Amino acid sequence: MKILTRTIFLRSKGEGDIIDITPETSKILSQSKLKDGIVTIFVSGSTAALTTIEYEPGLRQDFPNMLSRIVPENIEYQHENMWHDGNGHSHVKASLIGPSLTIPFNDGTLMLGIWQQIVILEMDINKRERNVILQIIGE
Repeated sequence: MKILTRTIFLRSKGEGDIIDITPETSKILSQSKLKDGIVTIFVSGSTAALTTIEYEPGLRQDFPNMLSRIVPENIEYQHENMWHDGNGHSHVKASLIGPSLTIPFNDGTLMLGIWQQIVILEMDINKRERNVILQIIGE
């Protein structure tokens, strides 16, 4: 069993930005030369999240709109009362989705569905530099 750790560095455009990291993840997996195992993907930071989605224009609008309905900006957040930084809702949205995924791979290929891509969801109100950590475990 081999364990490799790699990092993808990216810069978001701020709240609502959805970044497809499937190509970079697949490339890193390919370079690992591992055939079977799992890759755990983790975004560091408390205002970003990871999920899978069909990365197409409609869903790239629908998903942030859905999050805004569930976690509206214009209500009171204790985080905002404490820090006055305007991103209380960002923290709640990111926590709701979560910071990590684990995806199996077989024959050196991620076992994603045909329309399923790995995406980073930026929830912060500002542009951010993000580190996405991949830990690949396999043989």
